Amino acid sequence: MNTRNLAGEPAPSADGRRRPPPRARDLLAWYDRDRRSLPWRSRPGRTSDPYHVWLSEIMLQQTTTAAAAPYFRHFVARWPSVAALAEANVDEVMAAWAGLGYYARARNLHKAAGLVLAEHGGRLPVDEAGLRRLPGIGPYTGAAIAAIAFDRPAVVVDGNVERVMARLFAIEVPLPAAKPRLRERAAELTPGRRPGDYAQAVMDLGATVCTPRRPRCERCPWRRACAAHGAGLAETLPRRAPKPARPLRHGVVFWIERADGAILLRRRPARGLLGGMMELPTTPWRGEQWPEHSARAAAPLVADWEFLDGVAHHGFTHFRLELRVAAGRAGDNRCDGLWVRPERLGDYAVPSVMRKVVALARAALNR
Repeated sequence: MNTRNLAGEPAPSADGRRRPPPRARDLLAWYDRDRRSLPWRSRPGRTSDPYHVWLSEIMLQQTTTAAAAPYFRHFVARWPSVAALAEANVDEVMAAWAGLGYYARARNLHKAAGLVLAEHGGRLPVDEAGLRRLPGIGPYTGAAIAAIAFDRPAVVVDGNVERVMARLFAIEVPLPAAKPRLRERAAELTPGRRPGDYAQAVMDLGATVCTPRRPRCERCPWRRACAAHGAGLAETLPRRAPKPARPLRHGVVFWIERADGAILLRRRPARGLLGGMMELPTTPWRGEQWPEHSARAAAPLVADWEFLDGVAHHGFTHFRLELRVAAGRAGDNRCDGLWVRPERLGDYAVPSVMRKVVALARAALNR
C-alpha cells in the first residue's frame, strides 16, 4: 500500500524542513531487530500458530500483555489445541479465566472453539469474514488474526496503533471522533508484504517506544517522518474527549455458612454482567446505599445477620461498586445453590469482585 502522506509529498516539520514519508520497510527493519519476545508470538521465520494468535488476541482485549501472559501459558498447557478447548467443560474454562475480567470473552471463546471444531475441522478460518462469524471476534480481532496467523493483508488498529497514527500525522481531533481518520492513515501504511509482522511491529512500537507518556522518540524508526515529533506535540497526542464520571453503586453480599464451614454460591444469569459466573448471594446493585433492615429483607433466607466491618471496592467499565458483607448461618433453611469450602473457591469460576468479598469476609470473621 501507499506509504506517502495524504498529499503524496513529504510534509514540512515545525522548523520548515521537509519530512520524509513513513515507510513500512523502516518499521519492519526495526521490528526485526527489536521485536518483543511474547509467549504467543512465533520465532522469526516461523509460522504462527493460529490457535495461539486467536487465544492471545481474545485475552489481550481489555487486558495488558503482562497480565495476559500467565493466563495464556496456563491455557495452552491445559488445552493445547482448539479441539481440546472445545471439548473442555465450560465451567472449567470460566474458572481458569477468573481474574482476567470481561468474562463474556471466555464464554465466547469456548463457544467459538466448538464451532471451529464442528464446522471447520478444528482449523480457524483464514479470512476476516470467516473469522468474524465466530462469537467474540470483532473487526479488530478478525483483522489481527488474519494478518498475524495467516499473513493476510488486513488493517489492524488497536489503542497502540491509534496512538502511533495520531502522532505520526499530528491528528489533533480527540478520540473517539478521530477513530475513522486514524484507521484511514493506518490503512495507507499497511503493506501487502509481511502484513502480519507489520501489524505486530506497529503494536510493539506503541507499546515500547511511542508510549502514552514520555515517548522514546530517539529510538523510533519513524522519528524523522513523525509530524508530532517535528512540532513538539508527541506527548500531547492523541487527544481524548473528557470521560463522564462513573457512577457509584452499592450492594450487600451474604456470606452464608453451613455447620461444616462450607459457604453458599449461586450462578449468575448466563446473559449480562459476569454472566454464568459463580457468586455469593447478593442484593441488586443500586445507586443508593442499603440500610441494614432493607438488606435483611432482600436476603435469600432468614438468619441472624451480622454486618461485617469494611467495604469491598471494585471498578467495572461503566460504574464503581461498593459491597458490604452480611454473615449468617444457614441453619435448617433450604438454599438453592452450591455449597463450597472457602479453600476450594479457586476451583470455581468466581469473579474478582467476589474474591475481594471473600477476602474481606474471611479477614473480618477471623478477627
